[in-house]
Amino acid sequence: MLLLFVCQLFWTRGEILQPWRTARDLGLNPNVFLSLMFHPFHHYFIPSYLYPPQSPPHFSLLYLKSQERMSLYPSLEDLKVDKVMRAQSQFAQSTSSAPAITEGAYQPATQGMPSSTLYPNLEELGDYMGLRLNSDEVQRNLALVPAADNQVAVASGVGGMVRPVTGADVGIRRAEIRQGLREVILCKDQDSKVGLRLRDVDNGMFIQLVQANSPAALAGLRFGDQVLQINGQNCAGWSADKAHKALKAAAETRIELVVRDRPFQRTITMHKDSSGHVGFIFKSGRITSLVKDGSAARNGLLTDHYICEINGQNVIGLKDPQIKDILTSSPSAMTITVMPKIIYEHMIKRMSSGLLRSAMDHSVPEV
Repeated sequence: MLLLFVCQLFWTRGEILQPWRTARDLGLNPNVFLSLMFHPFHHYFIPSYLYPPQSPPHFSLLYLKSQERMSLYPSLEDLKVDKVMRAQSQFAQSTSSAPAITEGAYQPATQGMPSSTLYPNLEELGDYMGLRLNSDEVQRNLALVPAADNQVAVASGVGGMVRPVTGADVGIRRAEIRQGLREVILCKDQDSKVGLRLRDVDNGMFIQLVQANSPAALAGLRFGDQVLQINGQNCAGWSADKAHKALKAAAETRIELVVRDRPFQRTITMHKDSSGHVGFIFKSGRITSLVKDGSAARNGLLTDHYICEINGQNVIGLKDPQIKDILTSSPSAMTITVMPKIIYEHMIKRMSSGLLRSAMDHSVPEV
């Protein structure tokens, strides 16, 4: 009864006639259409063209929300800084007839404005997240767009992400896990080897070891990559022995692999605080605890995960002091690649730590 009353209310005001008539003209059941419009998740069911172009304020909940595309960010710090800059840009535009931001130069919104806590400035944001930010740094990282778009940063770089803090950090490009498949062509070395050791997991074939300076390493294969085909043969359901025999029987000069990048791994980009830490503790390569409110915790790093790469460099098999040195020498923006403990331990099963340390490719990948 309440639904009928509300429908009648809008009907008498003439505000539901257009979508109702549009639904009727398209051959839809108007009664079903009306019930969907008042459903809490109506915007999942009703396409935008069924809504009037302009809606009264009290009827706005029935209309599709803004179709503005949500941006992607490599870290929470990038998201926070971009939101602040967007808010400052919009505030400046609302208080001035002149454009707040023009292409080619960044003008901080706080210039010429009274002190206010409505939008925190970069220094306050830096204090909040333990970062060292300044307008010059953000200006170098941001790609500015016309003020009419109400945006400060536009998508750029890896995965089309907005990176006002991370900027053009090379580590995030080295660590990128690309979606989709790629074909890799290998040849054997003078010992008739390609430098790969494979492991079958859940009826799939995965790379367990990439030997340093081997054809596999030069081709860019990495620990955890999934091998889908070897010379046109599907590897699903194969044992590791069968895969190794297929590689051994392949021609010396051409081995075709179809590979998917590291499906069991994920990357997390973090930022060092003023003391040079990102906020996690590890032992034997496994993350054991997180520092409260640290960049690692903020960006979703989890415990009981093993560190596979730091800025794209493989660290599997290295001792903790060696991993610590790599972390210390990393720039302020750091991207680590991790794998859940249960999968990692299954992947390296029957492999000695000495073999991982001495044979695994630990070189810094080129981008």
